[in-house]
Amino acid sequence: MKKVLLSIAMCFSMMAMNAQTAVGTAVGNWTLTDINGNVHTLYDYLDAGKMVVIDVSATWCGPCWAYHETGALNDFYNAHGPNGANDAMAFFIEGDVSTGSAELNGGAGSQGDWVTGEDLPIIDLTSEADFTNSGLVIPYYPVMYVICPNRVIIQADVAGVIGTLDLLNSYVGDCPAPASAPVDPAILGYNGTTTSCGDFDLSINMQNNGLDPLTACTITVTGLPSPIVYNWTGNLATYGMETVNLGTVSINAATTATITVTSADADASNSTWNQTLNYINSSATTAIPFSTDFSTAGFPYSNWQNINEDNDLGWEVITLNSAQADVLYMDTYNYSTVGELDHVVTAPFNLSGANTPSLSFKVANRRYNATYFDKLIVSVSPNCDGPWTQVWSKEGTALATGADYSSGPWGPTAATDWRNECIDLTNYANASALFVRFTNDNKYGNNIFIDDVAVQNAACSTIGVDEAVATSVTMSAFPNPTSSATTFNYSIPASGDVTINVINMLGERVMSINKGQLAAGAYTEVLDFANLSNGLYLVNLTSNNKVSTLRLTVSK
Repeated sequence: MKKVLLSIAMCFSMMAMNAQTAVGTAVGNWTLTDINGNVHTLYDYLDAGKMVVIDVSATWCGPCWAYHETGALNDFYNAHGPNGANDAMAFFIEGDVSTGSAELNGGAGSQGDWVTGEDLPIIDLTSEADFTNSGLVIPYYPVMYVICPNRVIIQADVAGVIGTLDLLNSYVGDCPAPASAPVDPAILGYNGTTTSCGDFDLSINMQNNGLDPLTACTITVTGLPSPIVYNWTGNLATYGMETVNLGTVSINAATTATITVTSADADASNSTWNQTLNYINSSATTAIPFSTDFSTAGFPYSNWQNINEDNDLGWEVITLNSAQADVLYMDTYNYSTVGELDHVVTAPFNLSGANTPSLSFKVANRRYNATYFDKLIVSVSPNCDGPWTQVWSKEGTALATGADYSSGPWGPTAATDWRNECIDLTNYANASALFVRFTNDNKYGNNIFIDDVAVQNAACSTIGVDEAVATSVTMSAFPNPTSSATTFNYSIPASGDVTINVINMLGERVMSINKGQLAAGAYTEVLDFANLSNGLYLVNLTSNNKVSTLRLTVSK
């Protein structure tokens, strides 16, 4: 979501700062009347086997109007609604109860006429609770929900992101068949431990997809050192859901657990779930000196953990249009659930023989404003499951590497946007194993970026900010994606011969620029992609026999 939209929305309706209702959630019912006096009940459409798409917008919301103007939802309704294939239903809901029919028809304060030319039902909420009592929330505008006949949300996000016509068409085939047989237990997903140093708590979400109440079934888990047989009893009505805890297992190697529900089952296809259990080997230590710029594919790396307990936004490695190519990134700008903790835990480092160990990394961040700002914590432990000792923490202006930025999501665009941090680990000198954990304590600020993580046997006083910042090549390109030319900015830490090569996905060199001998410093080159086809290209910068790569997309 865009924080600017939430800020505006709060002025009108004092919305709670929470994320949209999560994918995988089963929703309750609502009955609402559209502007033409027609009454609509959500469960009536779901019980008829139809997928339901809901766009909740506000008439004053600019991005809502931009999505409305694409016509995607109305086109979807005409293709799949009652006058089309009749396998889905779509609704436009005006969610701001302070506005009414005048604004819907283009009156003062509205972005335009939302009614003329629209065929799908338009509902003007007079009470937000009439909608949210179903469990569907309105955290921002425009939020979209895609709900299957089994009551489960399969998509939830900004309407413009998930609501293109092609995507809406594709979702129709993603819904499971509606209940039709007397007995049909289904596994909707796994919500137990996925990564651990040994102990895994196994848990699934089970739903009754049958017409009769589900009162008993057997759940088996294979692929483990000792298989599990769990006899479940209860009373689930049709589409009722329950979290079933299957117990705790210990493993010493990565494995795939196969979880199966068995009963007098009409549809075995929805009764099996394969779940990879990632075992972290605490004895597989990493020697120092160690460094990573996150350019290696396959994050999280071997014996690293990426822990996202709420399955919302979490740490990821992305390619930036900035001073770095690949970086570790947390999208706090769009992460409105304040207080959530998300962690990246490294493999254990072997500090044997290291008398003055330290951890260094680069960070880039901006506050959104004095109310919304980020917090980053670094902790260490000799065990991958803790307990953890905090060794570094910064938030707000102490964490920020520049001025407040509230005009949109922020990202670094130059080397000066980064700051080097160094943490003294002398208290852990000669440790045979030490895990490092980076934690985002979410404060809904404006994005955290981490790069060039290093552990070395060197005191922080000998590393220095300038030295740490100048140890690697930095690159950026703007715009990226580009339709023609892009400005390629790069800096090199030492003098040497520099060559820029552009490679397509077939491995062919399509552009080559030899810059000759350059001194250490920052440079700019305009690259012309006007005559190249759409697609992904690699911009390879060779300096001092080291190749650095930036991914660039051409889209015309």
